[in-house]
Amino acid sequence: MITPVANAAEINQLMARYGVKFGIYKNGTFKEQLFPFDAVPRIIPKAEFEVLEKGLIQRVDALNRFLLDVYGDKNIIRDGVVPEDFVFLSSGYLPQCEGIAPPKGIYSHISGIDLVQAKDKSWYILEDNLRIPSGASYPLIARELSRIASPQVFATSRIRDNRNYGVLLKKTMDFVNCGGINVILTPGRYNAAYFEHSYLAERTDAVLAQAHELFVEQDVLYYRDYSGGKTRVGTLYRRIADEYLDPLNFLPESLIGIPNLLDAYRAGNVAILNAPGNGAADDKGIYYFVPKMIRYYLNEEPILQNAPTYLPFYEEDRSYVLEHLEELVVKDVAEAGGYGVVFGNALSERQLADLKQTILAEPRRFIAQEVIDFCDLPVIDEDGNEVMRKADLRAFVLTGEKTEVWASGLTRFSRNPESFVVNSSQGGGFKDTWVLSQ
Repeated sequence: MITPVANAAEINQLMARYGVKFGIYKNGTFKEQLFPFDAVPRIIPKAEFEVLEKGLIQRVDALNRFLLDVYGDKNIIRDGVVPEDFVFLSSGYLPQCEGIAPPKGIYSHISGIDLVQAKDKSWYILEDNLRIPSGASYPLIARELSRIASPQVFATSRIRDNRNYGVLLKKTMDFVNCGGINVILTPGRYNAAYFEHSYLAERTDAVLAQAHELFVEQDVLYYRDYSGGKTRVGTLYRRIADEYLDPLNFLPESLIGIPNLLDAYRAGNVAILNAPGNGAADDKGIYYFVPKMIRYYLNEEPILQNAPTYLPFYEEDRSYVLEHLEELVVKDVAEAGGYGVVFGNALSERQLADLKQTILAEPRRFIAQEVIDFCDLPVIDEDGNEVMRKADLRAFVLTGEKTEVWASGLTRFSRNPESFVVNSSQGGGFKDTWVLSQ
């Protein structure tokens, strides 16, 4: 019988000692803090995970096909499956990436797919994160420290080993490598996920570098080492947003990008993980069309369902949203990290009226969803009592020679008993995810 790890305080102390933190900028100030760990794991039975695995592979394969199409032939637009204006009005669509086919045709090498489980045990996809999804390092380090604190639990329980994430990631990087070393590009230690950048570099035997250590020469990317020598880079796992990647092709004021990087990428001399322009597929509005993508590209029915979603861009959906606003959750498609999420039942009459006017004025800006009463998981509070809190799951799907789902994941939970928002930036915590082997 599986028993929870009982050494939560010891594990959190070890995390603090090893610098397992995340940082956030708020009001112009950088604050670094621990990501609170709860030692009661989420447990996913073998058969249940197998269904998730098939559904996640199907979804990510369709999204990769969409990106290859939308920056290439645009068949899905020509056939009227996804509206042209809807794609090109997305802030995530980058005209600079038109006509660029990434190495091996892969756009999303590391996909972070957020799911919730409803009370009836059905799983729903909430978001597709295809740009720079973060968080894999936290369950990795938590499991590692849990093994130290409670080795007998893992010696006697049928839990799938999650220590292979670095192997999967390195295999993905190697598959698309254009001839050279693997590098993880970080903005530096004041980035919110710097711990993860350094931890994954260690796990994949990649070089951790900042922009000033990298340069492009004759459309080839190089790493400049401490002695002044240069080494060709074949794969760049970037951990900075698209607009800051290359000051000569995107934002000229970027101080953390690499001049002419896009030229080296366009020439096929370096693979960039994830590919620039992936935001065209993880826009919260495009989410609405993913089931249609699966049918269009794969000729299959979706295995995993979207949360019931309405698109105010369409008149019929807009009318429904305006009539039922107090029953729905409204999301700003340009926001992330739990920001821009509004629950209609929490608004005053005046606020509802204001939101309706904003939706009427900017219908492309929002999606609306039915509120899924997703499962609560047990959490040990600060007083040592077991309480129930809302929790989601970020599954990590890696695409190289084939698409694979990591048998683990980041389970995030809300520490606020009244909140459905679980993001770390909103004060949430995390727990390990145990996938059973039998």
